[in-house]
Amino acid sequence: MRAALDLAHEAAAADEVPVGAVVVVAGEIVGRGFNQPILRGDPTAHAEIVALRAAADRLGNYRLPGSTLYVTLEPCIMCSGAIMHARVERVVFGALDPKTGAAGSVVDLYAEERLNHHTEIQGGVLAEECGAILSAFFAARRTKTQIA
Repeated sequence: MRAALDLAHEAAAADEVPVGAVVVVAGEIVGRGFNQPILRGDPTAHAEIVALRAAADRLGNYRLPGSTLYVTLEPCIMCSGAIMHARVERVVFGALDPKTGAAGSVVDLYAEERLNHHTEIQGGVLAEECGAILSAFFAARRTKTQIA
């Protein structure tokens, strides 16, 4: 999760919502990503998607069995779908996302028994640190808006 937090700081430095993610297989980071929809002009360039793409490229397979995705914020519906399609074994996230979270905050796609792949979910890891970077980012953004 510390590597994902480092990537969240990179996102903040790029004026993107500070979310970072890493994919780990057999104890090795095989994919890294941070939010960059503005930088890439791509609404799908969430941290999880960027990390999944990097891992798939590195491993030469769009399926990532035996992998764990660490992400600083609870995945949204889009990212959760990609996680399931990639057959990620486990997701570990930091802060809850009460507006778009798909691992229990708004909906819980991971608990849907009718889906053909089931990913283990663990939330709340370094939640205070993960939440703090998001809170600071949005507080600074609100201050900029008030000044302008």
